Amino acid sequence: MSLHRSLGLTDSEYEMIVGILGRSPNHLELAMYSVMWSEHCSYKSSRVHLGRLPSKGENVLVGPGENAGVIDIGDGIAVAIRMESHNHPSAIEPYQGAATGVGGILRDIFTMGARPIALFDSLRMGPFEDAKNRWIFSGVVSGISGYGNAVGVPTVGGEIVFDKSFSSNPLVNVAAIGILPKDRLVLAKASGVGNLAVLLGSSTGRDGIGGVSVLASSGFDDSSAEKRPSVQVGDPYEEKRLIEACLELLDMKVVVGIQDLGGAGISCATSETAANAGMGMDVYISEIPVREADMEPFEIMTSESQERMLAIVSPASLEQVLAVAKKWEISASVVGVVTDPVVLPSGKSVGILRVYDKPNGELLAEVPAASLADEAPKYRREMSEPPDLQARRSLEAGFQADKSNLENDLKSMLFDPSWIFSQYDHQLFLNTVVKPGQDATLLKAAGPGVGYTGKGIGASADGNSRWCAVDPKGGAAMVVAESALNVALVGAEPACLVDCLNFGNPEHPVVMWQLSEAIDGIALACQALGIPVVGGNVSFYNEVNGADIDPAPVVTTLGVVQTLIRRPPGIGFVKPASLVLVGNTQRNLAGSRWAYQLKNDNSGSLPKLDLEAHRSLLRAMVNLVWNSEEYVVSALHDVSDGGLALALVEMILAGELGVEISKGAISDHVDLFSESPSRVLVATGKPEAVVGHVSGQGLSARVIGEVTGSRLYIPGLVNLSIDELRKTVKENAITRVGS
Repeated sequence: MSLHRSLGLTDSEYEMIVGILGRSPNHLELAMYSVMWSEHCSYKSSRVHLGRLPSKGENVLVGPGENAGVIDIGDGIAVAIRMESHNHPSAIEPYQGAATGVGGILRDIFTMGARPIALFDSLRMGPFEDAKNRWIFSGVVSGISGYGNAVGVPTVGGEIVFDKSFSSNPLVNVAAIGILPKDRLVLAKASGVGNLAVLLGSSTGRDGIGGVSVLASSGFDDSSAEKRPSVQVGDPYEEKRLIEACLELLDMKVVVGIQDLGGAGISCATSETAANAGMGMDVYISEIPVREADMEPFEIMTSESQERMLAIVSPASLEQVLAVAKKWEISASVVGVVTDPVVLPSGKSVGILRVYDKPNGELLAEVPAASLADEAPKYRREMSEPPDLQARRSLEAGFQADKSNLENDLKSMLFDPSWIFSQYDHQLFLNTVVKPGQDATLLKAAGPGVGYTGKGIGASADGNSRWCAVDPKGGAAMVVAESALNVALVGAEPACLVDCLNFGNPEHPVVMWQLSEAIDGIALACQALGIPVVGGNVSFYNEVNGADIDPAPVVTTLGVVQTLIRRPPGIGFVKPASLVLVGNTQRNLAGSRWAYQLKNDNSGSLPKLDLEAHRSLLRAMVNLVWNSEEYVVSALHDVSDGGLALALVEMILAGELGVEISKGAISDHVDLFSESPSRVLVATGKPEAVVGHVSGQGLSARVIGEVTGSRLYIPGLVNLSIDELRKTVKENAITRVGS
């Protein structure tokens, strides 16, 4: 095999590189292009579509393209948010794959000048009965907890889904939130001729070489275990020191620009910071600390060893930088210098990235920085809808299925995810107002450098691959709507979101159609709800032996509470009350867990989503939360996954009381399991007032039962005691189970 093909470059990409350089590239240059032009780094199959996402907003300080999105929440305070995937590494080496995913997302946050204050994990695994899936699951949870707890950042929310689509190809999506004074915001730019490139943190090893080009740019097959050496190895204690050192340097105003070293390692950090400033950079291999003997230049330049940052500083500030590094016991080495761009005969100014073996030594590589960072090919790949799509949509889901034994169907949906979040420390910093297990997390907007402003931050990570398998556009829009509603139910006004788009092989036309449709669905919902997309990630090649996963766009929505008055109501039934259903239940089971997972029925069209009405629902719920004492609201919960049936069980198990549904309020299995959007259950002592409040927003609401007793009673459909529900949950409990 030719060298460029062995590095993952196609023949046409090789010819592009020859055209850029005007000559044949050497091994080092090819290696740098291979990682920078990989699917993970360059988004070469998705960039033509991602531009349709709305990213502007009056409070948006930094949108897509930087390490993290940043929004202004007022009073001189900003919040940074980022979401990334570490799917392929986690399938090969679950603990380190998940752990280094956490480390990478944290560096994205403090690179912006923000102190990380919260982590979220969105996990999708194969069925728990399979030993390999259990091994992956256990390792992933341990990796997230091991790294997050040790580095000192709480994991405060997330979700877990078990589905056959993700067997041997788990989705490990991690989001992080940070807080910063606006004047500490810094971007990844290497400006200023003569300024120094200082490498901070760990030394460079062979772990993670090809982590992007090898792992994230191909699917899995029987030989995938051989790729384990490509997975990075993390050190959370080094990361903690790196956080403190970098934030101190930023407070001292001695850093011109800064970039973390994640995918593509030093090749990425040097080329991107130089290209962002329109400058060049000289890099010296001999000055890069390594932890293994006889490392080749291409290994050093492409290694994705963790816990490393590249800071651009002036020569006058170098001693201060070195002193801070010594204080925090991290390595600091000058590995390069910012150079003037070269003016071509055409008059175009181009920054050149040059790699030398040592200062004033042999030139090993010479490439335009922007050609690595910004000029990867853009592919408009072939798209086609699934051949059975129209036939599926002509049918109605669930109406032809076996409707017997609904109680057992409901029981099969129950499990307790608390073992997962019990592994995470979610109270670090003591900022967590609403803990895991509710619709969303609510945090105090507080941290060193900003104090406590009295504001709050709500956030929720959400996805639903079943909806998107039936209709990727409609499903993605419903995911955005659900996530925004979850945030509103802890009293936060949705302000922005980040996405993680997990799809199969982009060389398959159906997969590209799914991606395009999902992006349109996210864009449609975000435009209607006024929620800008400030960042994201695309993960392709999620396939095993040629079988693509179900499309799985995941979003993390961030909301803001301008004045955090009190703890909002939870989801649990804690006192006798009337139960109000806000919103209408559509007679539709398409994409529902009951139809899709339990009955293997993927037919039909999704329920309709009225985005204008949903925006009114968001406003109504935020108002209801902060006036809950006036309306005597004791519990709120959205209706989504599992429909009314699962929502009612979750409210019962989170509280102390059962519920009796009025006769005819839930008439059959369709009413019971429909996952129609824009619905909320409200337990209230003043049902007329709540119905009036919601009706004033143009929304429907009605009393459907009473919170009382010790049973879930739905006439003619379900009659289960709380004890029986708890026993079922215990029997279905998720625990650490080895292979």
